[in-house]
Amino acid sequence: MAAVLASSALLLTAGCSSGSGDAAPSPSVSGATANPSPSGSPGASTPPAKGSVEVVRTVATGLKSPWGVAPVGDDALLVASRDEGTVTRVDTSSGKKTEVGEVPGVAPEGEGGLLGLALSPGFSSDHYLYAYFTSASDNRIVRMLYRPDRPAGEQLGEPDVVFRGIPKAFVHNGGRIAFGPDKLLYVGTGEAGDEELSQDRESLGGKILRLTPEGEPAPGNPSPDSPVFSWGHRNVQGLAFDDRQRLFAAEFGQDTWDEVNHIEPGGNYGWPEQEGKGGGGEFRDPLAQWSTDEASPSGIAYAEGSVWMAGLRGERLWRIPLAGTEASAEPQAFLEGKYGRLRTVVAAGGDRLWLVTSNTDGRGEPKDGDDRVLELRVR
Repeated sequence: MAAVLASSALLLTAGCSSGSGDAAPSPSVSGATANPSPSGSPGASTPPAKGSVEVVRTVATGLKSPWGVAPVGDDALLVASRDEGTVTRVDTSSGKKTEVGEVPGVAPEGEGGLLGLALSPGFSSDHYLYAYFTSASDNRIVRMLYRPDRPAGEQLGEPDVVFRGIPKAFVHNGGRIAFGPDKLLYVGTGEAGDEELSQDRESLGGKILRLTPEGEPAPGNPSPDSPVFSWGHRNVQGLAFDDRQRLFAAEFGQDTWDEVNHIEPGGNYGWPEQEGKGGGGEFRDPLAQWSTDEASPSGIAYAEGSVWMAGLRGERLWRIPLAGTEASAEPQAFLEGKYGRLRTVVAAGGDRLWLVTSNTDGRGEPKDGDDRVLELRVR
């Protein structure tokens, strides 16, 4: 019910915003991603222009169409299978895989299926696992009790729909979700192949949404009673916060430029009027961009002062060192072609990352052992 009300509220209020929708957000929103230093200025320290990546080990192999990843404590990852609609627990010490359960209602097709995962900010007490998935009618978000004390395959409770009505299609379903430092849920959506939705404030497509854990529009969003946090996106695939609570997002371009953006509340990121950097004006420019054959970005993570971005078509891991909310040096590529398509990268604490490949998604060329989870040491 909360999700239905949220979608209804969007239809009633979003169109009442001023012109471009770039009115200044309320202090409570800007505080959610506040920049303690001026935009583009260094934080406590600026990372070196050149970094490094070491593959420490292969953690697990034999995963099928992995997509979303949620770390559980220090010793396990929950991994979503896009095409099978299942969640698997990976023991990060032994590599043992245990099927947690199947999420009912998932209707995989094309780029849709079981996508992003996130743990509730109160997971230690409420044990909720959130999932974004494609159903027969829409993309939606559910939450389920995770009960590891139950038998394998039966560890997920019945899904409770907290938000529905996100446009679905064969392509551009978005799907990344993340709880921010403000304990609110951020959701990256796609325009489902209909580029006009991205600039339509009455649509949930081509947006980043900001919700309460119950699926209501978050207090202080740019438009009251609307879940929309930013718009003008094509297909948001990665969300990550830095150590100063600033939000960054990666998204697919069309034929020219893929992007990583610093996300500000009420920001319009240009699609379909602008792809890549446009030199100012009403649209926000990305902090970094790539040709589509070099990137096709998916998940991103923040570690050691840089944003790390997994590339699908580009088959490489990109490092974008930051000075505030701008790149402090040119992006640097690692692991080019070595592990095939890269889907998800997750901070593992300190200088470590978890990296998940995506060669069994129907577009890659699987090798023995695909798909796999790697542990990286980065600088």
